[in-house]
Amino acid sequence: MLKRIFDIIFSLIGLMVLSPLLLVVSVLIKKEDSGPVFYRGVRVGRFGKPFKIFKFRTMVVNAEKLGGSSTADDDSRITKTGKFIRKYKIDELPQLINVLKGEMSFVGPRPEVQHYVDMFTEEEKAILSVCPGITDWASLWNSDEGAILAGSSDPEKAYMEKIRPEKIRLQLKYVKERSFLVDLKILIETVRVLLGDK
Repeated sequence: MLKRIFDIIFSLIGLMVLSPLLLVVSVLIKKEDSGPVFYRGVRVGRFGKPFKIFKFRTMVVNAEKLGGSSTADDDSRITKTGKFIRKYKIDELPQLINVLKGEMSFVGPRPEVQHYVDMFTEEEKAILSVCPGITDWASLWNSDEGAILAGSSDPEKAYMEKIRPEKIRLQLKYVKERSFLVDLKILIETVRVLLGDK
C-alpha cells in the first residue's frame, strides 16, 4: 500500500513539474516527421497481464516492422530527435502515466515484450509476481543497453548473450529482496546515475 501511495503522489508531481519539457519534446517529435508522439508498444505486466507502455517515439513510424525489439544506439530506425532524447533517457518520462495508472511502479523489473516472457523458466516467472517498474537493479547495472548492442550485426543475439542472463538474475534478486527501503535505495542510485555521479 505504501509503495502504491508513493507511486501515485510522485508520478502526479513528476507529470506536473515536467509538463513544460514533455510539451517541448512532443512538439519536436511531431515536427520531425508528423508521426505519433508516443510509442505504445505492448509489454507484459504483473501476473502476465499485457499493457501498452507510454514512451516518447524515438524511431521511425512502423519501426517494429523494419527490425527486432532490441535496439542498438546506431540503429538506422532511430530519428534525429530520437537520438537526443534516448541519450538523456527523456523517452522514458511518459511512463509516469503508466505508474499513475497502476500498470507500472517507479521501481520494479523492466517490462518485457511477450517474446522474451515466453522464454521464462518456471523460476524466472517469479518476475511477473511484482509490478514492472521504470528502474531496478538491472537498469542500474546496464543503464545504456543501446551502447552495448551498437555495432552488433545481430542485436537480438547480442541481447540474449550479453544482457539477458544478468538482467534476469538481477530481476530475480529484486523479487526476493524487495521492500520499500530497497526501492528507495534503487531510486537514490538511479538519480545518482542520471546525474553522472557514478
